[in-house]
Amino acid sequence: MTAATVPARTVAPDSFEVLVEEGLLCAALSSAIAVCIHGTVEEAGALLHLRFVVRPGRSADVTDTTLAMELLLLDRCLASLREAAPAARSLRARVVAHVPAPIPRAACEAVLDLIGQFLRDQQVEVDAPDLAQGAPRQLAFRPGMGSLTVA
Repeated sequence: MTAATVPARTVAPDSFEVLVEEGLLCAALSSAIAVCIHGTVEEAGALLHLRFVVRPGRSADVTDTTLAMELLLLDRCLASLREAAPAARSLRARVVAHVPAPIPRAACEAVLDLIGQFLRDQQVEVDAPDLAQGAPRQLAFRPGMGSLTVA
């Protein structure tokens, strides 16, 4: 199957998609984090799209409630992937984030550190996060091949 004929699904903010067949998962990252997980042997994977919300006039610190909700969604994503592809034991994750320019990177970096630690605790190998500020980012993830394109 060529890249042009691979079925694509767009993952909305605060949701995830799991693929066990050939396909492409896409997300538009604008003040958001994407967690791309794939099996290094089994051709299955998932994309979790989390919004990074900072309200005007408030500190950029992340609340415990926000972090708990993000980790709960990440836990559900991993459980769904493991249920859909039980043979996918060797998992690898890449985390991509976009933070608008006026938001301090430190708040996002704290969330990325927490996500990385959670994934490692779940026996998922985690690559260094890709964090950028400025223009929104477009992400295309092909779990079956473990390929990720970010523009």
